[in-house]
Amino acid sequence: GWDDPRMPTISGFRRRGYTPESIRDFAERTGVAKRNSLVDLALLEHCLREHLNQIAPRVMAVLRPLKVVIENYADDQVEELQAINNPEDESAGVRMIPFSKTIYIERDDFMEDPPKKFFRLGPGREVRLKHAYFITCNEVIKDDNGEIVELRCSYDPDSRGGASPDGRKVKGTLHWVSAQHAVPAEVRLYENLFSVPDPSNTSDGKDFHEHLNPHSLEVLTDCLVEPSLKDAEPETRYQFLRQGYFCVDPDTTADMLVFNRTVTLKDTWAKIQKKGESAFPEVVI
Repeated sequence: GWDDPRMPTISGFRRRGYTPESIRDFAERTGVAKRNSLVDLALLEHCLREHLNQIAPRVMAVLRPLKVVIENYADDQVEELQAINNPEDESAGVRMIPFSKTIYIERDDFMEDPPKKFFRLGPGREVRLKHAYFITCNEVIKDDNGEIVELRCSYDPDSRGGASPDGRKVKGTLHWVSAQHAVPAEVRLYENLFSVPDPSNTSDGKDFHEHLNPHSLEVLTDCLVEPSLKDAEPETRYQFLRQGYFCVDPDTTADMLVFNRTVTLKDTWAKIQKKGESAFPEVVI
């Protein structure tokens, strides 16, 4: 079970979304030693990503929503746009995603005064909405405290599917959800539990309690996910596009979906192998 005291590590792995296949792969790569040894945590996460990449459906989720109103889109119009479930698995098929006048994008995907290498949305900039259209930001709406609360944009009707007939290119592609159809969710973002590679090493005069990472868990309660996830069952794993891999937690109820971040998309193991350097942190085996 989830709280089996006899196997706390395996129960925790399972609840986070680790797959049996990825754990077995990690064990086979590291082998068995008679003494304790340190293995890069990046290798464990690499094994996990490799398996989840093959099996996890791709979906869209906005963790920190920013409202976008597409002014030249009809008020009552709703379109169904086709999306591939998993480009690594042709048999996974496709799904339809609703698109409407008001959507939400990730707050981090907009900057009012973007630097040169920021290729996402900004005033006067055009970006691609995944599976949808090109949009251009025309106006920024702020509240009385100067906080950005809404973007007013326009869309190019000829760019449906993410390409324009005139061949113009955009550098940024954003994920999104339709405000009218999005499903609320809580998302738990897990980081490393400890702030040092080996918390059992007491040579610095500290015990492991003093090396606990105070930021090992961040809970986001105002997230929005696409409607295909409405009836997602516990232990179901997904890739949130551009975000990472996530698993449905057993705390999920009929009124609120709960997701745990299993692992981020960034894979450092390949870089480590090329450079021949050690990753941080490490796990003791």
